[in-house]
Amino acid sequence: MNKIYIEGNKKLNGNVLISGSKNAALPILFMTILTKEKIEINNVPQIQDISIAVKLLKSLGAKIKNKNKILYIDTSNINIYYAPYHLIKQIRASIWMLSPLLMRFGKAKIFFPGGCDIGFRPIDLHLKGLIALGAKIIKKENCIIAIAQKPLQGKHIYMEKISVGATITVMSAATLAEGLTIIENAAQEPEIIDVATFLNTLGANISGAGSNKIYVTGVVRLRGGYHKVMPDRIETGTFLIAAAISKGLIICNKTEPKYLKNVLKKLSETGANITIGKDWIKLDMKGKIPKAVNISTSPYPGFPTDMQPQFTLLNSISQGKSIIIENIFKNRFTYANELIQMGAKIEVKKNYIICKGVSKLSSKNLFSTDLRGSATLILAGCIAKGITVVNNIHHFKRGYESFPKKLNQLGANIQYDMKYI
Repeated sequence: MNKIYIEGNKKLNGNVLISGSKNAALPILFMTILTKEKIEINNVPQIQDISIAVKLLKSLGAKIKNKNKILYIDTSNINIYYAPYHLIKQIRASIWMLSPLLMRFGKAKIFFPGGCDIGFRPIDLHLKGLIALGAKIIKKENCIIAIAQKPLQGKHIYMEKISVGATITVMSAATLAEGLTIIENAAQEPEIIDVATFLNTLGANISGAGSNKIYVTGVVRLRGGYHKVMPDRIETGTFLIAAAISKGLIICNKTEPKYLKNVLKKLSETGANITIGKDWIKLDMKGKIPKAVNISTSPYPGFPTDMQPQFTLLNSISQGKSIIIENIFKNRFTYANELIQMGAKIEVKKNYIICKGVSKLSSKNLFSTDLRGSATLILAGCIAKGITVVNNIHHFKRGYESFPKKLNQLGANIQYDMKYI
């Protein structure tokens, strides 16, 4: 069944345990191709994209066991440098296979990757980075072939545009290239720090991750090791929004407050009371009506594009008028029309939207088109009047672990069958 039913008029309260980061775990899984020794990765989120990544690794010959969110990975038997199309087309993260396969076999072949339809996301920067290191790239029909006719050489690479994906691709290739690679204008996301930490655990020599200039001195080989994936900052922000829109109180546990500074700042501006500890964040909106806030997305440490839809929902039921500007992805307002059906006063322009807060949303039959938009529509259903139906729920399964279950534990009533509501 690809739909869920959500009973509205709920206040969401309680504690929620934050899962491991999707955007860190995916590249880390593919980086295991760089070594032939055993790897243990803890705090891996149980989500659809991870399941597909595991299938991709197994299709190459890797042996993987999953026990209590710990993946035990043995890539010593990987013996092919390409993966099947039916898996690669399902997740955009499959682009991260290209660099490790190239470094391991001297050649790699992947099909153009899939993912959410939120706008054109070119992979040219990935390919330009590999070419700069000495790889030959051939685009043939619907696939990419990379060849290293001789060992890749470290270079000073300036990224034309800040790109998380391309930064990780170049960093991973440079790990086993000869000499020093400098990645300038690098993306600074916390997930890049986590990937670099993982690679350094295996014996890589990476410094500067988290800044706009990363230094990678190539090593001869990588060993095995253990790594625990960082908490998911976007899941954390999503549950904080759940408290804010429902005028509830939620404590997010096992998270990392320092990576959510901009999100917490904006939530404070809405009038929410926020308290943080070493690994937890509490948001209290009880007895308050949130105030609308203006948002402009930008690369980290700016406001994350992955939190833009959730804040649009919050602004939709807040006091006042707000403008939300999307500077990263072109088609990230597809969810807005669904909120408009629910009674939200939203005007969509080119790369920005104008919100005028309303006191209440009404239930509708909704269709989600991407991961974050899907989660936003589910949250909207929790506070709307009546029973909301959200279709195409495979989207939220890609990136949120046990999302309906966690919300139900906070006081929601989300079911896969109408008869239970």
